[in-house]
This record gives sequence, structure tokens and C-alpha cells, in this order.
Amino acid sequence: MPAVIRVAHSPDSDDAFMFYALAAGKIDTGDRRYVHELQDIESLNTRALKAELEVTAVSFHAYAYLHDRYALLPHGCSMGDGYGPRLVARQPLEGDVYDALAGKLVSIPGERTTANLALKLLRPDVRTVLVPFDAIEDHVLAGASDVGLLIHEGQLTYQGRGLHLWQDLGAWWKNRTGLPLPLGGNVVRKDLGEAMIRLVSRDLRASIVYGLEHRSPALAHAQQYARGLDPAHTDTFVGMYVNDFTVD
Repeated sequence: MPAVIRVAHSPDSDDAFMFYALAAGKIDTGDRRYVHELQDIESLNTRALKAELEVTAVSFHAYAYLHDRYALLPHGCSMGDGYGPRLVARQPLEGDVYDALAGKLVSIPGERTTANLALKLLRPDVRTVLVPFDAIEDHVLAGASDVGLLIHEGQLTYQGRGLHLWQDLGAWWKNRTGLPLPLGGNVVRKDLGEAMIRLVSRDLRASIVYGLEHRSPALAHAQQYARGLDPAHTDTFVGMYVNDFTVD
């Protein structure tokens, strides 16, 4: 009987690019049938805490709470090498970002997102409010929060909305540590067993490699999840988060 494996990821262009080959049936997965589920990353973090999904994208921050039930796969990660989640506001930054954040309310996309962890490392006492990731720009523009923490395509669209960059947390992390900022990865539930985990791992790696080797159709598939980016900017965004780090 075919194995049905639920694989969940964010509805954004880089994850869509990674999973294009699986979704479009471009690779041989034997008797394993993958059913794709798309949700925002904080929802996936929460579902993973309940071990609901066989395979899912999660924040690296969340993985600290999941490692007893899930194994981290060596491929599918998003790394910000000198770039990453961005703090933006209606007014330009004046002075140091640490001081500027004092007393400000920051809209964040999730408590267990790596973006929020990086923010708390920068300013541990920062005030935050949970807002869906694709509504944060509007939240800031409406004055409901002072600063927004942007992930996904918002990292490239905020300037067109009239918002100003206060801090790129990937750049801050690189300057602090000399290292890329690990943002998210793919995990597989341990109770599938070692043999199935190896097969699933092989399939997911093959999907990423296929996308990189067939960039045009993979980008066309990813474009439907690009939320306002034109094709050139979608290509740029995918290149930021689907690269050699993602393969291994």
C-alpha cells in the first residue's frame, strides 16, 4: 500500500520553489505519495509541537522544542548570509537601533519564529504583539505597532510601502558572530522509522536539486506565491534562500 506523507511548508515563493518538483510529479518517489499542506510558519511550528505532520518546515527557534519528536533534515534550510528578517518603521531610524526600540511595540510573525528569537537577542525586553506575517506592513502603516518584523517577501517589499529599515537582523547577526543566521529548516517525524526517513530525505533533496537545475519552470511555479513581487524580484528572493545551504 502506498505511503501517504503529509509535507507542509509556508505559502511563500522560496518554499514553493523547493517543493516544485514534488508537487508537479517531476521526480520518482516510488510508492511514497506526498500531500502538500500550506500554512504560515508559526502555525506549522504549533502543529509540529503536537507532532501532527510527518514532514514540515519549522523555524530553527522552534526546533529546540521539537527535537525529541522530529529529526532535522540536512536539506531544505533557509540561511540568511548577511541578510534576514527586517525591522521596519514609518520613520527613519535615529541613532542606535537598540536604543530606538526602547518602549516601542513591535509586531512579530510568531513567538517561536527565528526572527523573534533574533529580535529578543538584540533587545531582550522589547514589547511585541503577534500579527500574521502578511499583515505586518499594514499593521505598522496603520499605527497599530511602532515597528514591524518582516519575514518572507516583506523583506523586499517594505520600501515600496513607504517603510524605513531600522535593522536587518541577518546583517546584525553576521556582524556579531561572523556566521549566517539559520532561519528555518525541514524536519521529519522520528516515528516513521530510519528506513522511511532516508527515503523521504532523498525525495526532498531531489526536489530542491531539480528546482535549481530547472530554474525557469520552478520560478514560474513559485511566482504564484510571491505576494506582489515581480518575476525578477521573485528570482532574487528565491536566490537568497534556496542555494547551496539549502541542498546541504
